Amino acid sequence: MIRKLLRRVFRRRDEPSRHEPAVISQARHGIDRSHVSQAARRTCETLQQAGHKAYVVGGAVRDLIAGIDPKDFDVATDATPEQVRHLFRRSRIIGRRFQIVHVMFGPETIEVSTFRAAHDENTVKDEHGRVLRDNVWGSMEEDAARRDFTVNALYYDPGTETVIDYHHGVADLKQKTLRMIGEPRSRYREDPVRMLRAVRLSAKLGLALDPAVSAPIRAMADLMENVPAARLFDEMQKLLFSGHAVECLKRLRDEGLHHGLLPLLDVILEQPLGERFVMASLASTDDRVRAGRSTSPGFLFATLLWHEVLAAWEKRKASGEYAVPAMFAAMDEVLEMQAGKLAIPKRILGDVKEIWLLQPRFEKRSGGSPFRLLEQPRFRAAYDFLLLRADSGEAPRELADWWTEFQEADHGGREALLRPDTGPKKRRRRSRGRGGRDEAAGGAMPGPAGEAPSGGGD
Repeated sequence: MIRKLLRRVFRRRDEPSRHEPAVISQARHGIDRSHVSQAARRTCETLQQAGHKAYVVGGAVRDLIAGIDPKDFDVATDATPEQVRHLFRRSRIIGRRFQIVHVMFGPETIEVSTFRAAHDENTVKDEHGRVLRDNVWGSMEEDAARRDFTVNALYYDPGTETVIDYHHGVADLKQKTLRMIGEPRSRYREDPVRMLRAVRLSAKLGLALDPAVSAPIRAMADLMENVPAARLFDEMQKLLFSGHAVECLKRLRDEGLHHGLLPLLDVILEQPLGERFVMASLASTDDRVRAGRSTSPGFLFATLLWHEVLAAWEKRKASGEYAVPAMFAAMDEVLEMQAGKLAIPKRILGDVKEIWLLQPRFEKRSGGSPFRLLEQPRFRAAYDFLLLRADSGEAPRELADWWTEFQEADHGGREALLRPDTGPKKRRRRSRGRGGRDEAAGGAMPGPAGEAPSGGGD
């Protein structure tokens, strides 16, 4: 509180002078209030009735103006986290670096944040300039200045249906330009993830990066090494499941940000087969996201890392290791390589490994193996993975077609599709019991030790 008071009394000379925001009417911004979730409207209404300012803020407002249905809604207010917590029975305070409140309405959660103050010399940062702790409350104007891009600094009041715009974000959105609030280099040092976010938002919204936003990225890409692995994974997941992953990856490469985000992904993309496989996977994911169908992080990360596993597996088999132990070792090698960069949760890693381990089993198309494979919980994901391999030219198309026909056939059709077992046949050891010589079928004599009698065998 003392710091907040001193900031207001002794305003720093380098702070921007106060200016009034633009208040944009519904006729100009075009947001239909019925497209704002009822939970977000109720959150704003409850806070306003208690005497606080409250607005739907950020990405939801941006998407609504752009004609995109938001996935979630955030609210910004001048109420402190404790005051918000007091107003909503089903709510909880979370976070350390940025303290916020989760307000629950049935299955929907509204994230409520308190207006943040501008950074000053007392802001806790690491040696690279990244903000480590930031729970100093400020004014709405300061909060708007703290946001990264102008299109994200938009505040929508569901009651008056107006948008409060401090940094010409609505104009930038309509002019298809992504601009940074403040000096881009210092903003990237505060939070290097903003470089990834710039790429994701520009691809999602079809915006061109302002030259001032784009210019520093390649030179400052090494700051990504300072981002906690769990946070980087969350941001990468947003990017890969944005519905625009193919365009995002192209822009990542253009900006020099793809190096190191996934182990040797840049090397994979320089190989024709690897690039076809990865692009086919991302395109398939984009199609599913846009169609509103379910997606699987395990499946996508399995595709992104597959060629690294495949290369390590082939190398180990060439050195004399058995196939199955070699596969386990190859998986561990690749996953350990990326563990320090992307903290993929264990539940997702379990799916990734199952999809990989089932691939060699598709080669077995005789006996009971195909039937047992159909019963595996991850069969469908593994089968889709096989189709992707066939589409990219890595696996035989005939193999994928056989499995398509096999799983769709009835029991009799499946039996007809089974191939004869051409592998080495097991030899049945002859009984050494009483009358053993006469037990051979047809009175056949036993062959050499360990072999079946002539004319017999499996």
